[in-house]
Amino acid sequence: MTDVVGMTSMSWRERRQAWPRWVGYATICWAVAYGGFGLGCALTDTPLFYRGDDPGPVELAWLIVALAALAAVAALTAARVLLWVACALATVCAFGLLMDVITLMVNQDAGSAAGFTKNALGGIGAVLLAATARARDAHPATGARPEPSPASRKAHLAAYAGTAAFVPYAAMKVTWAVGGTFAGVSGEEMLAKAEEYGASGLWLTLASWGLDATALLAALGVFLLFGLIRPWGQVFPRWTLVLGGRRVPRWLPLAPALIGAATLAPYGVVGVGYCALATVGAVRIRPGDFPSSADALLVSWIGLGAFAVYGVALTVAARSYWLRTRPA
Repeated sequence: MTDVVGMTSMSWRERRQAWPRWVGYATICWAVAYGGFGLGCALTDTPLFYRGDDPGPVELAWLIVALAALAAVAALTAARVLLWVACALATVCAFGLLMDVITLMVNQDAGSAAGFTKNALGGIGAVLLAATARARDAHPATGARPEPSPASRKAHLAAYAGTAAFVPYAAMKVTWAVGGTFAGVSGEEMLAKAEEYGASGLWLTLASWGLDATALLAALGVFLLFGLIRPWGQVFPRWTLVLGGRRVPRWLPLAPALIGAATLAPYGVVGVGYCALATVGAVRIRPGDFPSSADALLVSWIGLGAFAVYGVALTVAARSYWLRTRPA
């Protein structure tokens, strides 16, 4: 009780410096909750892993139980290697979280509630496990954050490439939004498909104004990308009074950046590999909502190519931001 009172009376800087004291306990609590969730799904035959819309074997839920047990042992023994292994596995289990959030925004339904919970808890666990691993032998930072500075030339080039990769994607989406035709599908047909799939009212309203929501999300992604590599991404504008100061908390841009990088980079890179195999005829891509497989392949190249390049660029930019904003 005394520790709780002491923590509540601390300043923000003091609480931040004291985080190694409690992050291990938080990780253990997460492991217990995650293991209980996986056990409940395993005993009730609730699928947690999906391949597209097809549920995978329900026995895979036991993998969540095993991961939770590994995380608990790693946190209790403070074994850094085990902590990083569990962190990597939790990140894999959280794969698709960003897509779930976007689907929830678009269709007001994230699909499987159990799958969404698995992804969300996996993301939380990855953060806690990484923090516990870094706290294992780390000393609290006592110095101030460095002055805002730009990223390296390599990070800038990566950001430019990530931005350029979204240009064809945004052009394709805007073409459909304004009623044009691309890959054999008109804007009216795309709107009808969106209504059929249960798109949200906001999504349909934006489409009626000639605006595509995914193109707007791409613009936000580019804004985040340049905020990570430019000095203005480390300070609030002069006219704002956020959190009582001008410095941007490190977690504010890093949280969406890490989630986006962990989702889009592997999703895009694997997807581009599949598109390459389909291009040379090694595999066959289904037409889906498009007139032919060639049209579907063209759209896949544009979309997955954008995700792959942007995801890698976001990874580079996030690492640069992390290193440039570390307190002494």
